[in-house]
Amino acid sequence: MEYRKIKDDEDRDADVVEADVESLRGKSLSGVSLNNKNTLGSSFGDRSKWKIKSIVTLALTLLTSSQAILIVWSKRAGKYDYSVTTANFSVEALKCALSLAALARTWRSEGVTEDNKLSTTFNEVIYYPIPAALYLVKNLLQYYIFAYVDAPGYQILKNFNIISTGVLYRIILKKKLSEIQWAAFILLCAGCTTAQLDPSSDHVLQTPLQGWIMAIIMALLSGFAGVYTEAIMKKRLSRNINVQNFWLYVFGMLFNAIAIVVQDFDAVMNKGFFHGYTLITTFMILNHALSGIAVSMVMKYADNIVKVYSTSVAMLLTAIVSVFLFNFHLSLAFFLGSTVVSVSVYLHSISKIQK
Repeated sequence: MEYRKIKDDEDRDADVVEADVESLRGKSLSGVSLNNKNTLGSSFGDRSKWKIKSIVTLALTLLTSSQAILIVWSKRAGKYDYSVTTANFSVEALKCALSLAALARTWRSEGVTEDNKLSTTFNEVIYYPIPAALYLVKNLLQYYIFAYVDAPGYQILKNFNIISTGVLYRIILKKKLSEIQWAAFILLCAGCTTAQLDPSSDHVLQTPLQGWIMAIIMALLSGFAGVYTEAIMKKRLSRNINVQNFWLYVFGMLFNAIAIVVQDFDAVMNKGFFHGYTLITTFMILNHALSGIAVSMVMKYADNIVKVYSTSVAMLLTAIVSVFLFNFHLSLAFFLGSTVVSVSVYLHSISKIQK
């Protein structure tokens, strides 16, 4: 009866039960019937998950911070010599190959199991085309938006993704964000924007209407695709992430192949698939591939909120790196924005997402 009562309490108020468990961990175990082996195993498991989250988040931050710089560097005389559709296809193909390589390593060490086999059911695989199609449009817009904005302007407009992710996180995953978290989101937007202000101009952005429209569409697509992908990844937590990635990237390759045929078929047939590729283009493709895998791991082991903050910190890191690469001036606005972002991250870290 006591166990049933605790379970009922857990269903009504998960946060209270979690607090009780945490308090028990801090007390002496004398008189408490617990299995020491299970406790130690849980401790090591939590520590391992924390390490995975930390490594993946750090990797995503570093990769994201160099993304905009590599895209801008890949342009020559203000335009792309290569086909952006073939570049996107190459990214998806590389991600698929890396997922298969990681999966092969798992098969050698653990054998083929129900959770890591590639074969799947129609009910499972039917969800993957949706985010793949959304990411296709979002990734194409990511290249074309640089025709209207520069790298700092792109970083400011990219902050629309913060709010769209928060709203869609609430709608799709049914997670209620606390008032502190909503305040943290607003502070994050304000901090990121302040950090990128141009002190020599009276205007925040010199962006035409087309740039704003593309940025808003990008934010909505990115937010929806990210939250939807997280829902897919966590629908079956025991499923090997490399299997889930494989099917997502297979559909990504399919949609990008269609984009090549529709948009760049003649150019690819006449000039070749890799026409205009340079070393910078290769690094950019590698960066996008590793970033995509890091994002999927964040969605599997953390959530989209972590991804949002990771990319926001990456924006500030990009500005710091630009000091050495492009003689970027660290203005007072940058330091004020960095402070606001730090406060926002702290507020989010001390609050909890409610179901």
